[in-house]
Amino acid sequence: MPLTQLLTQLSPILLCGVFTGLLLFAESRAISRLKWIAKPAASLCFVLLAVACGAGESAYGIWILIGLVLCMAGDILLIPAGEKTFLAGMGAFAAGHAAYVVAFLSGGPHPTPIFLAGAVAMIFFAVFSLRWLWPHLGAFRGPVAGYTAIIAIMVATSFLAAPPARPSPSLLVIAGAIGFAVSDLAVARDKFVAPGLLNRAWGLPLYYGAQLMLAASA
Repeated sequence: MPLTQLLTQLSPILLCGVFTGLLLFAESRAISRLKWIAKPAASLCFVLLAVACGAGESAYGIWILIGLVLCMAGDILLIPAGEKTFLAGMGAFAAGHAAYVVAFLSGGPHPTPIFLAGAVAMIFFAVFSLRWLWPHLGAFRGPVAGYTAIIAIMVATSFLAAPPARPSPSLLVIAGAIGFAVSDLAVARDKFVAPGLLNRAWGLPLYYGAQLMLAASA
């Protein structure tokens, strides 16, 4: 890989790490203005990484890019507090997951034993997540149930994903999808169960790392 191309791809990754650190600092000190700078900037980095990795050159890459942009919109919508913006953010993320599903299936769905194992695992993940959250959800039960279903489908189909130049499912994609799903547990715990900085301290780095992996697969 030429040095210039390597630097073009490394720069968004490094900058995402810097802005994620700034975001965590802003969360720890409740600095609203810094959140509005650091969070969109960190999210923009995974979009730029996908572009740098050639997202526009294949159907897979285009759908990954669409998913990343929708997730960036979701990140911004979650900055202000409020039920309406939270629901709007969930909707943007759900649309992003749907775009990822289309990307993962763009090479043609070919069920394999690993896919079946992944699908069964995600059914258990969805059921146990909802059982844990259900008593705390109140009016959010419907939206959270729907969101949990789409993220379970997204992770299951990641086991079928074959990005360009890769004839078989990519571990990078699978790791990114699983990391995304697990990071959402931090968001759910912070919103519905036990709010606190600890949720964001591990959830945000995991989320941005997962998105960078998906972006790099483009």
